[in-house]
Amino acid sequence: MFNTSHIIDNIKKDEIVEYKKLCKLLKISKKNDKDKLNIALDALEKLEIIRKNDKNEFENIKNENHISAKIRCSSKGYCFAVRDNSNEDIYIKENLLNYAWNGDKVLVRIIKEGLRRRSPEGVVDCVLERENKILLAKVEIVNDKVYAFPIDDRILAKIILPNKDKKYLYNPEIKNIVKVEIDIFPIAQEEGKGHVIKELKLNNDNDDDDDEFVLSKNNINIKEREAYLEIIEPEMEQRLDLTTENSFMFKSWKNNNSPLLPLIQININKDKTSKLWIHVNSIAERINFNSKNILEYFNDNFESIPLTTNWYNFLEERLINNAEFKIGEKNKAISLCISLSKRKDIIDWSFHLTNVKCKAVIENKYLEALNKRKSKLTSKILQPYEKYEEQIKSIINIAKVFRNKQIKKGKYEIPREINKIKKLDEFYIHKPCEYSVDYFEPINTLDPQTYISPILFEADAIWYQHSKNYNLRNISFYSNNLDYLNVNELIKNSQLIDNNFELDDEGNILLETLFNHCKDENKKRILNKYLINNLRTNKALIFQPQDLDNKYLFANSPWTLPSKDFINLANQYNIFLMFKNSKRFKHINIFKKDSWKKVNTKLFNISSLKISNLLFDSSILERYNTFKAKSNSYISNIISLKKIREAEKLVGEKFKGLIITVQSYGLFVELPKLFIEGLVHVSTLNDDWYEYRSRQNLLIGRKSKNTFQVGDLVDIKIIKVDILKYQIDLELTNN
Repeated sequence: MFNTSHIIDNIKKDEIVEYKKLCKLLKISKKNDKDKLNIALDALEKLEIIRKNDKNEFENIKNENHISAKIRCSSKGYCFAVRDNSNEDIYIKENLLNYAWNGDKVLVRIIKEGLRRRSPEGVVDCVLERENKILLAKVEIVNDKVYAFPIDDRILAKIILPNKDKKYLYNPEIKNIVKVEIDIFPIAQEEGKGHVIKELKLNNDNDDDDDEFVLSKNNINIKEREAYLEIIEPEMEQRLDLTTENSFMFKSWKNNNSPLLPLIQININKDKTSKLWIHVNSIAERINFNSKNILEYFNDNFESIPLTTNWYNFLEERLINNAEFKIGEKNKAISLCISLSKRKDIIDWSFHLTNVKCKAVIENKYLEALNKRKSKLTSKILQPYEKYEEQIKSIINIAKVFRNKQIKKGKYEIPREINKIKKLDEFYIHKPCEYSVDYFEPINTLDPQTYISPILFEADAIWYQHSKNYNLRNISFYSNNLDYLNVNELIKNSQLIDNNFELDDEGNILLETLFNHCKDENKKRILNKYLINNLRTNKALIFQPQDLDNKYLFANSPWTLPSKDFINLANQYNIFLMFKNSKRFKHINIFKKDSWKKVNTKLFNISSLKISNLLFDSSILERYNTFKAKSNSYISNIISLKKIREAEKLVGEKFKGLIITVQSYGLFVELPKLFIEGLVHVSTLNDDWYEYRSRQNLLIGRKSKNTFQVGDLVDIKIIKVDILKYQIDLELTNN
């Protein structure tokens, strides 16, 4: 279904679009849909966003007054329009929202410039795209009418429901939340209308209901696919046969339908140089990208998501099964061969189409046994891998060397917290190729996937460099140094460092030095949390050949996990496209490192670029980045929910907790073992009147001079748990 944003995207600036062509672009053929389109076009014309001429042709008006933005509301009713660029947010009064909701993409007009540190004020002229098409709500009756009240208090509306939905009236005993599909959004004096599509009962620890609740709360709605991929047999038959070589899969994921993992192969030469092979599941060549419905398939379907008992895979099961590497079975791969010096420096590379076989899956029990072995005797766990041991050790060593080199260049490692809840195991397993954050998880024998991450990092960086050299577009993540972090501010806020240490010439301290001075493990964990909360989230960007990107520390174009997300798949498609077009370059191997220096023509012709232009479109990437933020939030929230369910069993019990954060309204204290924070509200500190001192970042009693600050251990008791808000209320105890 089209929305206003789709209309404007298809009426591009400096282009005239005829009405029939616009209908074709929007895939509109039914009269009912055309009527809706006509209403939208009339409204956009009156708002002076588009213009229509006598020939029924439309053009996008360059209007500097209208600013594209997203609405962000707080639970206290303050609303801002956050611009696409880094310019100042625009304050929107509630009566000027024009029924835009939190998360909606809108066109805003500034009506009052900002003065003296005040934000500019604006009005929403047009809602381009609705973020919330389905709401989580409580059903209540007001004046004999049935309403859905969103549990997200940032959505300033209520939705009228049909009479039959009063059977879902909210019952605090069973915590029955409903999913409401919006039929008509509120406009003018008309209330919004909708209907209940599902009831979720949250009084029990039901995994399916919990998953759906948290997914819906983050506006991720997994439903039956409306479009399907056309799956084809790989057409490239000429492939390098590597089925006799030993290739290994390092795997930690346990649940069904987890993303497919690559194979790693090592060949060591007599002079101690080596060739490291990364064999990636060949998925792009199994999809007919010429299908008319290809983009419809990826609409809000950009990533495989872990659920409590399995995975939701963004690709179809049949495609996954065809491309999966199974032990002892021949399968097609797209492979990267990296030539390494004795010191494990990358000196050359080349891409290949291959046939491969997986010889063994390396799991944590093997790595743990290998790490603990003190004698030459081989345990039962190690015995099946005995003939591969030297190769596996070599791969592990390369992973460690790569990681050390990456850290020396400016990357940083932050360990994950320990998980004590078995249901959450899958969520704590390391995700390779996760470049949306600016730090690494340390290599860990209990998580084999941490060993392939340094290797895949280099493989993805190589594709970035190779495609850049050939002036090909790619989708990339860019990383800067961590210089933007104000370490001095972290020290001030956390008050974790008591030692005297030297600052550099600019009055700063390196992160590594900071950690060396922070010896206590509890304090290190607090510091980790501060760092994670202050590190930037990287968005995926489309690299254009004319872009200048030398200012970045790292640039990676993920292609090694094509069943993980859309970006890996799109980048792999361009690699496959190179193979399809390689026949034009009979005397040049365009897959080798420096081959671009010998090529004086473009790799792809216009017809080849047709699909590439569709996949590497800025509007699709914008939707991906939005989806990625929601999926990251979902993972964080489902972990919190499951921990809160465990905390619910402990209401009334006493613990010794660690103060993580101090605010004017209270203390956030971490519960031991569960590693989740609860709030001790300042109103419960009734032995004295406590003041918040922002400079010292502590609470202090006026009379007693008792203080509470980050890093203190305090005796606490759980007094209340709120499943719907992921909140735990605590109070201090005397012992």
